[in-house]
Amino acid sequence: MEKNNLRVLIKIVLIVLLIAPTSTLLADIAKSPPMGWNSWNWWGKQNINENVVKQTIDAMIEKGIAEAGYNYVIVDGGWRESYLGPKGELLVHKKRFPSGIKALADYAHSKGMKFGLHTVPGSHDCGGDRVGSWGVEKVHVQQMVDWGVDFVKLDKCYFWFGNSPKVPKRMDLRNQGWLIGDNVKTAYKRWHDLIDQSGHSIVLSASAYEFFDFYPELTQMGRTTLDITAKSNGGAYFDKKPKYHVNVMDIAEQNSRYAKYAGNGYWNDPDMLITGGQGLTFEQEKVHFALWSIMTSPLFIGSDPISMGPKELALITNKLAIEINQDPNEQGTRIRHVGKKEIWAKRLSNGNVALLLLNRSDKESMDIGFSLEEIGLTPNQPFVDVFNNEHQGVVRNSFSQKVDPSSGVFLLIGKR
Repeated sequence: MEKNNLRVLIKIVLIVLLIAPTSTLLADIAKSPPMGWNSWNWWGKQNINENVVKQTIDAMIEKGIAEAGYNYVIVDGGWRESYLGPKGELLVHKKRFPSGIKALADYAHSKGMKFGLHTVPGSHDCGGDRVGSWGVEKVHVQQMVDWGVDFVKLDKCYFWFGNSPKVPKRMDLRNQGWLIGDNVKTAYKRWHDLIDQSGHSIVLSASAYEFFDFYPELTQMGRTTLDITAKSNGGAYFDKKPKYHVNVMDIAEQNSRYAKYAGNGYWNDPDMLITGGQGLTFEQEKVHFALWSIMTSPLFIGSDPISMGPKELALITNKLAIEINQDPNEQGTRIRHVGKKEIWAKRLSNGNVALLLLNRSDKESMDIGFSLEEIGLTPNQPFVDVFNNEHQGVVRNSFSQKVDPSSGVFLLIGKR
């Protein structure tokens, strides 16, 4: 009788595993925020090619970037032809990627890296080329599977019903498809479901320029903002208003609004990092990296690992900052904002607290401080400056430090 019961139990377990949604089986695909490199901020659409990608993979390994956790290599715009094939399939740009995508994915895998691509779910990409997947999602997802793609950045871009190969100039026409019913969610759900049905472990990254409440259900990471300012779109801005796109601080504020949704395999995406000679001072780059770490953001390098210098390398591979970022306990937020003085905080799984004391003034230094009671800790806590592990001490009850203009102090409070 016991043996029969055991056989029945085994059969039930097998049936449940077979009929269970693949999404349940793949729920742990992004237990912590994904990390890697994306080609767009530095190379844009016209300058990327397979040799650059291979050299980037090699540089990430040789310089210890991959070892620090950056294991995804994402080719953004520029890898496709400007039109689809006769069956609606994506066509690889012959001049820029003559060896094809599978060969490039195989190269990444042979080096222990994971490989990803940018594509679009509507009718046209953001450059106006008719290469969208609407109506041919099965074809495009199967291509990703066949090529061995591990990550898909699904960029909302344009959705027009007309027949022209190029999208019209009028913005209302460009986006007419997205204004109908629930088409935005429908597009991302189609990709989510097809990826799940494929049985392949593929991170789905939604880039729809604002937070949608379906993100945690259908994706592993979702963009909460418009594009960040970067080298490829006119240069990076920290706190000043650019003509186009969004600066670091506006993005951080917007991304912070959706902190409660992060976790359990989904992460809010404030866009790529803009370190490395894109327009920020080095102090601003440090604040930028500290903010993305505290916000538990996906960390995708947007600069050039091939030419990366020692200062930027040390910054983006800072072990303690990455540990703070990868701790899945919560997305940190701004806890105080008085004039140009701000404090951002994240409570870690072990009860420690990461803090950024931020001075947004571009002219004067300011004293910024906090009490341990304010951040939920008892007296006499050890601390470390995240960007200078040698600077350690004990916070008795409160702490204050003079912070330079447009700069910050990144601290970890508590026993390690």
